[in-house]
Amino acid sequence: MISFDYNIKVYYKDIDKMGVVYYTRYLEYFEAARTEMLKSIGLIVTDIENKGFFLPVVSAHCDYKQGANFEDEITIRTSIKEMPKARMKIEYEVLKDDILLASGYTIHGFIDHHGKAKRPPKLFQQVMQNYF
Repeated sequence: MISFDYNIKVYYKDIDKMGVVYYTRYLEYFEAARTEMLKSIGLIVTDIENKGFFLPVVSAHCDYKQGANFEDEITIRTSIKEMPKARMKIEYEVLKDDILLASGYTIHGFIDHHGKAKRPPKLFQQVMQNYF
């Protein structure tokens, strides 16, 4: 299993008229957290793309429990619990002081530059084998 905590502060640009984080921002937080998680284990997204592989989101889900507010410090706990095969599921928990604000997941496919489904690149598989 891979687990990574990504910390961020809520800025004014993130909130709606009610003063809470706008719901779509959570998916942007997910994106930042997964990019940093992959980087932390030695998988740079641009390096994967330069080898001709892309990881598009094929499904995204988010359950909202409680809103985050302007200037809150939040953590996006990001994890991969199963060895990726043709698809990769990444799970997220958005926390403030260990209080769950939101949870969700994204599912990613592996494709080439023509959009054709591919197996994950060998380097990706080798790195993942260190965790599963």
